[in-house]
Amino acid sequence: MHIDSPVSYSHGRDAEYGNTFVAFTPKPQQSATGFDVLLRFTAVRREHKVALDAAALQNASASASRNPNLQRYLEPDKLVPLNGIIAALAKEHTTGDTTPIQMARHIYDYVLATMRYDKSGEGWGRGDAVWACTSKRGNCTDFHSLFIGMMRSSGIPARFEIGFPLPEGKTEGDIPGYHCWAEFYLDGVGWVPVDASEAWKNPAKRDFFFGAHDTNRVFFTYGRDIRLSSDQKGDPLNYFIYPYAETNGQPVKNLQTHFSFRDVSSVPPAEAGR
Repeated sequence: MHIDSPVSYSHGRDAEYGNTFVAFTPKPQQSATGFDVLLRFTAVRREHKVALDAAALQNASASASRNPNLQRYLEPDKLVPLNGIIAALAKEHTTGDTTPIQMARHIYDYVLATMRYDKSGEGWGRGDAVWACTSKRGNCTDFHSLFIGMMRSSGIPARFEIGFPLPEGKTEGDIPGYHCWAEFYLDGVGWVPVDASEAWKNPAKRDFFFGAHDTNRVFFTYGRDIRLSSDQKGDPLNYFIYPYAETNGQPVKNLQTHFSFRDVSSVPPAEAGR
């Protein structure tokens, strides 16, 4: 990663999820007049697909709940409770299931059958699982908050991931906003990728997105209710994808941002002519 900044900065990592970040500490005059920061990085994009055939699932179990490194992914988030209607829905739609993969698939199918991708009006985009299951609509944040809540209520570790989508078939352009998805953990298999909202948009890839993420995305951070460091005085971040700033201990609103991408050759310049 390359950073162009007139302001001094340091690198950090949040204690709960291990997300890396860069903290800028402007001088009073720089804060008053404003300043620009440019971050550039190169990412290698690959399809992430996990085999979910019978042979691969033979040793899978839910014993991951005994792994202390996964405990956070069995706990509630501020907007993702694991009791009440979320727990009731999870129990209803996994009744009779005997394996974690059966439970996961039935929860995934329920979310797809019940939710619709709809960003009209208000309420969507916060990842409020109760709002999502009541309103039965929302964006990727809402789809996956409901999925994660039902999974955790069923004793299956699940985590929230967020990054940026890249338009299929384009080699450069602006990125208008974020995209998020989920993963759940099966002991003996590992983390299994899921993208319920993309599956809703493209029903032909419903089976693909249960166990796979395509190449049209760049991952940034894990988790919800994020406190970047002890220097953060405001509330924990609902999720962390856009820049966050504070002045005098209060969040700064309406930061201006712009995101874009460009495909580059994977061949090192020195070898391009060989």
